[in-house]
Amino acid sequence: MKGKQITTLLTMVFVLFASTMLGEGQNAPTRSLKWKVAIGRFSNETQYGKGIFYDRENDPIAKQATDILSAKLVASGKFILLERSDAETLAKEIKEGTPTNSVKADYVILGSVTEFGRKTTGKSDLFTAEKTQQVEAGVSLRLVDVATGIAIYSEEAKGSANTVSKSTLGFGGKSGYDASLGDKAISAAVDQLVENILSKCSDKPWRTYIISMDENGTIIAGGVSQGLAVGDKFDVFLKGKKVVNPQTGVEIELPGKKVASVVVDATLGESPLTEFSIVNVIEGSIDATDLSKYYIQEIK
Repeated sequence: MKGKQITTLLTMVFVLFASTMLGEGQNAPTRSLKWKVAIGRFSNETQYGKGIFYDRENDPIAKQATDILSAKLVASGKFILLERSDAETLAKEIKEGTPTNSVKADYVILGSVTEFGRKTTGKSDLFTAEKTQQVEAGVSLRLVDVATGIAIYSEEAKGSANTVSKSTLGFGGKSGYDASLGDKAISAAVDQLVENILSKCSDKPWRTYIISMDENGTIIAGGVSQGLAVGDKFDVFLKGKKVVNPQTGVEIELPGKKVASVVVDATLGESPLTEFSIVNVIEGSIDATDLSKYYIQEIK
């Protein structure tokens, strides 16, 4: 009897321990490195709302789509959204390619509303009447890799939203113009595209660059906001040379060569724009006289 009691007690302790460990594993927060993204342009390519006094720079449909996309990118927790309002600065950023010490986007999103329309339908019989308002929207996005200037993702998605009101013998709901349907339709289209953008960015290892290196230490761009933490290890690559693809005429950068590894010793800075990390070189070597030829890459 004693032996059975001991066995039962040990079993209970094991189950309790396993449950605790499982619970801790389930509740442990997942951490991922965040890309810096900027929305470069969002235009309205439809004829909706374009009258004689139409102002392209203040198009309400384009601004609506931009706000919805911005909110969804931030809500995903996978990106740091950078504000970009100057189209010329953005075009220069893509042309320059490699980020410098100033804050640069890793990716730029260019988008347009390609379809937007409203329609109202209804039906009635002897006792009842029904009215349906529906909005359909089409949104197209391109994701441009700033380092190469090449669009790595392009797709169009469509979304719709509707509201129905019914009445019986003149009694019941009567709905007027529902302005929120436009938001819902655009949001439904953007939802599909954001998921694909997340997937596309996840395919590429996260990168950053060396800001400075001297006797006081080695500093790289990025900190807590981008997901970096003390103890994180990264590889250092020497950039591959750039060659022109004779088939397309486009300049491409060949794969880099791993030359060192670093580990994060400290993360500093007060905001995503000012954050940096101090790292220690634990393997290989880096030429401090020309830091622009290196990049730091996530180990996958």
